[in-house]
Amino acid sequence: MTTIINKSIIGKASLSLAIAVALVACTPSKTDKNDVSGKADTSKTVSKERTSKAKKVFSSIPDPVETTKLLKDAGAKYDSKYLNPVENAAKYTSVKAKAINLGIYGSDLSFISLFDQTQESMLYLKCTNTLASGLGITGAFDENTTTRIQNNLDKKDSLLSIISQSYWTADNYLVNNGQPGTSSLIVAGGWIEGLYIATKVAAATKNETIVNQIGQQKTSLTNLMELLDNSKSENAGIAEVMKSLTELQKIYDSITETKLTDDQLKQISDKAAEIRSGMIKI
Repeated sequence: MTTIINKSIIGKASLSLAIAVALVACTPSKTDKNDVSGKADTSKTVSKERTSKAKKVFSSIPDPVETTKLLKDAGAKYDSKYLNPVENAAKYTSVKAKAINLGIYGSDLSFISLFDQTQESMLYLKCTNTLASGLGITGAFDENTTTRIQNNLDKKDSLLSIISQSYWTADNYLVNNGQPGTSSLIVAGGWIEGLYIATKVAAATKNETIVNQIGQQKTSLTNLMELLDNSKSENAGIAEVMKSLTELQKIYDSITETKLTDDQLKQISDKAAEIRSGMIKI
């Protein structure tokens, strides 16, 4: 669902990943190895292929310690204005809206956890719990997860790991229950929120490393589009998401130099904000 550097969508790919760490920072949980739905081996193969594609989206997610150091060195400060307001959670009623914003709130939760915002962390955890429950997902953001997070609020590495594990649990549940398209929407929401926050941090800090990482998101976006394309027949909302991301992809395709120009950064920032705005207003 893993949610900024070392190997990273954010990593050497982008800060959007240090934040989207939540989605795939950890290796798949043991449930990946079990076909809880009892389907044939063919279903297992499809599930493994889909999981592989999901992992590719966040294949270079950075180490949480390096992520924190990057933000600190860049002079980044916590700003709740970057986040999807918690009061929005109650208005998401469709499967598409719940899935996308579960991903968005997950990225927000990962970002918050880097800045020791205890109260905010619990509020955003409640949002993820609400949306996960609304999607029928069990075991991902339950009381056990809440307790574990409360017990590790002062340990950033452990916090990010717990959040990541929760998203893998959600992914496994959806895939094993015939809803890989819904899971793909969660990944898309987390990815775009990560990119959006990265552009905001870049604008506030003028940090060259973060800007460069934003420019390196082309591959991760391509992988995300492949993941969504493979699931579009299972969820009508995916085609609309792909359409908006295609516009962003065109901007990345026009980049020929390794370093983003100010105009290119503005184009990416504006388009990410536009896509994200549509997602949180659904």
